Amino acid sequence: MSVAQLKQLHHQEQPLMIANTWDAISAKVAEKAGLQVMGTSSHAIANMLGYEDGEVIPFDEMFFIIKKIAKASSLLVSCDMEAGYSDDPNQVAKNVEQLVNIGVVGINLEDGLTQGKTRRLGDAYILADKIKAIKQTLNAVGKDVYINARIDTYTTKHPNALEETLKRIKIYEAAGADGFFIPLINEDKDIEAVFETTKLPLNVFMKQGLKTYQEFAALGVHRVSSGNGIHAIITNATNSAFDHLNKNKSLT
Repeated sequence: MSVAQLKQLHHQEQPLMIANTWDAISAKVAEKAGLQVMGTSSHAIANMLGYEDGEVIPFDEMFFIIKKIAKASSLLVSCDMEAGYSDDPNQVAKNVEQLVNIGVVGINLEDGLTQGKTRRLGDAYILADKIKAIKQTLNAVGKDVYINARIDTYTTKHPNALEETLKRIKIYEAAGADGFFIPLINEDKDIEAVFETTKLPLNVFMKQGLKTYQEFAALGVHRVSSGNGIHAIITNATNSAFDHLNKNKSLT
């Protein structure tokens, strides 16, 4: 499996639907369902191991789970790297190189930062430096990875979200990004403005209250993610199952 294959899947007739997985079982089920690419969910993996979302989990623990996921399925694997698990671009590049060495072909790398329960928008040039370091490190050993630069202008409710998004697209594209993930972008005019700014693939977020897959497809979006959505459904089902077991002392 290769980076070239992942790039090609962003230019299908319909948007690439990402299977957001968190363990070996979810990876196997995603493959059985016929999905083409899985993106590991950092939120789900952190919660599964008892951590809050937002780079609280140590990279070594995240890496261990991703390695198990990658071995469990033949699907292409793209990993949610949050902000890279380091402020040092060279350390982020080393982290990504470890993932590439176990077969990962893509990553999400974000400019949003979590502080307690709140999110804030980070410095665009810090993420740009991380993108450059990753590309340079991998290029030196004849390898590559698809970098999906996540722009958190909408998730952090920036007062000029569209203007700031377009500015960051130019910065990250110049740094070497292969595509853009803009969670919560939803207005037709905003999405059209993105397409006027870059020819690189656009990844959007699917959840209740936003456009449907079909509506995003009609606008020409290339990739759709559901984030922690499937894991949240499984967690709710697990809660109900244990409540039922406790109350009824039965599995049925």
